[in-house]
Amino acid sequence: MHTVVHAAREVMKACRRAFADMRWNCSSIELAPNYLLDLERGTRESAFVYALSAATISHAIARACTSGDLPGCSCGPVPGEPPGPGNRWGGCADNLSYGLLMGAKFSDAPMKVKKTGSQANKLMRLHNSEVGRQALRASLEVKCKCHGVSGSCSIRTCWKGLQELRDVAADLKTRYLSATKVVHRPMGTRKHLVPKDLDIRPVKDSELVYLQSSPDFCMKNEKVGSHGTQDRQCNKTSHGSDSCDLMCCGRGYNPYTDRVVERCHCKYHWCCYVTCRRCERTVERYVCK
Repeated sequence: MHTVVHAAREVMKACRRAFADMRWNCSSIELAPNYLLDLERGTRESAFVYALSAATISHAIARACTSGDLPGCSCGPVPGEPPGPGNRWGGCADNLSYGLLMGAKFSDAPMKVKKTGSQANKLMRLHNSEVGRQALRASLEVKCKCHGVSGSCSIRTCWKGLQELRDVAADLKTRYLSATKVVHRPMGTRKHLVPKDLDIRPVKDSELVYLQSSPDFCMKNEKVGSHGTQDRQCNKTSHGSDSCDLMCCGRGYNPYTDRVVERCHCKYHWCCYVTCRRCERTVERYVCK
């Protein structure tokens, strides 16, 4: 369970980091498991959080196997295919298969046994959790370390490892931005989730899906789960989602000055330490009205 607790903390950090520059900044995830409406309803935001949660718990378990923190598993298997000329398999691969197996059992169990809530919400959460694990599978890559005389890299030891969680979160954010709105509709003898506006095709396994549209998150409205953007910091020179025009929803912004203390004039001394001075500078920041 300590791995699960670690994963829960990582979900919070990764979500806040991924959405720091958007109106919805994932701040309500700090209230888990007592979610507000922005995450309790079947919104695009809840789709992202469930996908990220599923990916993170499998990521944490796979890494815990590699580091020896879990007695029930060890390194991942050595691939059957050769690694290429000058390379050899070695090291300790992230145990993705075990992470996916145990992560799915933990993430999906509540939706499979929970007696409350709509069937549509359960199907949506199960689907998005699987999308999260798919993004994690796609993040598995070959990593290598050089060996040789004087750093010649004549031989490289390689293993398969997962990308960092921030990279998986970035992939899922891209899917969040292109998520598909679905409805729970009879198809044959059972009801399925199908695209609301394009129900001539089935839902793709790679796309996040949601049931209810989100508010614009401009103004605070607890009834719809919007926290508003008043007092949020914005970027005056940006043209992206963190720009003052978009972040402040046209309400304008207030400037203020802030004093920043940072290390400067650093010097390396042989051997082996660095000394720095402390410098102060004034920066101008902007917050939404």
